[in-house]
Amino acid sequence: MIKVTVKIDGMMCGMCEAHVCAALRRAFPDAKKVKASRKHGEATFLVENAIDESAVQKAITDIGYTYVSATVEPYIKRRFFA
Repeated sequence: MIKVTVKIDGMMCGMCEAHVCAALRRAFPDAKKVKASRKHGEATFLVENAIDESAVQKAITDIGYTYVSATVEPYIKRRFFA
């Protein structure tokens, strides 16, 4: 799994978070755990395969928000027991 973190400017309320999540789900149908936070100015989601960062930028700018950056890193599931 790959974790994608997108920095976004312009989210002001819960509906903004919902719009961002919906746009990311449309752009990446296989995305899991899609979350957005206006407080932190970011959205995160998980995907199985590498993605094109320009597709992330397009998904955010097409709905009227400002794309700042995106980071991609391997996702390691935390387990309660070792």
